Amino acid sequence: MTRGAVLRVAAGGAVVGAVAWKAGAAPFARGVRAVDGTAVAAALLVGLATTVASAGRWCLVARRLGLRLPLAAATAGYYRALFLNAVLPAGVLGDVHRAVDHGRRSGDVRRGLRAVLLERAAGQAVLLVAAAALLITRPVTLLVLTACAAALPSRRVRGALGRAAADLRGARAAVAALSAAVLAGHVAMFVLSARLAGASAPVTALLPVAVLALLAMAVPANIGGWGPREAVTASAFGAAGMGAAQGLTAAVVYGVLALVASLPGLLVLLPGVSAACARTAPRRPTAPRPSSPVRPPRVSAPHSG
Repeated sequence: MTRGAVLRVAAGGAVVGAVAWKAGAAPFARGVRAVDGTAVAAALLVGLATTVASAGRWCLVARRLGLRLPLAAATAGYYRALFLNAVLPAGVLGDVHRAVDHGRRSGDVRRGLRAVLLERAAGQAVLLVAAAALLITRPVTLLVLTACAAALPSRRVRGALGRAAADLRGARAAVAALSAAVLAGHVAMFVLSARLAGASAPVTALLPVAVLALLAMAVPANIGGWGPREAVTASAFGAAGMGAAQGLTAAVVYGVLALVASLPGLLVLLPGVSAACARTAPRRPTAPRPSSPVRPPRVSAPHSG
């Protein structure tokens, strides 16, 4: 890993350590014990829905960039990326792998990377819109929106946004709809986690906390998603009068369920399954071999009598 990646992972570890030092081990233990068979089944079902929707979004973006990507191959690649993100430090190495792998198979690594960047950016854009709608009256949201507004006049930022909008022309509505479906799945997983942690607050009270937790997960300083999510969720629960310890337990349950939802990606990594996925993945087009000139059959001269 680069020095920056190491620093981000170290920062995520420091956040987890600080939260554990302040809250103790009890919320972590309660979070793990709260996950039962029904929760595992629900996590796998929600994970299937969100992964297929995410893969469909990736397909749309890739096709807009001129890259072939079947839905089956995209779903397998997305599952693998989710699992690698969950078990490897930094939380983005799986996405880097699927971008480079798709780019190599398609014959254009640069466009493969751009497709994944645009696909992830579309999801984050919908999350920011949802955050603005749910948290607009909260000071922390106003601070974030002010920072974003201050960055918009930058020529580089305007150019990047303009290119992204141009790349997705004709598919923006579908990409936004799929991103909203993915966000709904993540929020449902968080509400389930809060219920397993013992939270009895209405769903309307949990929605802003869920969006804050998802925003925290987008912070690159984490270890497989762990770090800012736990700190933000505990603080948000405490501010809402639901108890910081219960918030931390809910965040731990969410982390466990997210890992469970990514487990099909482990199957994709198995040699036999990986080979089957490779057969469905796009291949770099190859130029047809020039055919050898057809020689006329050799005719023997007639014998003279």
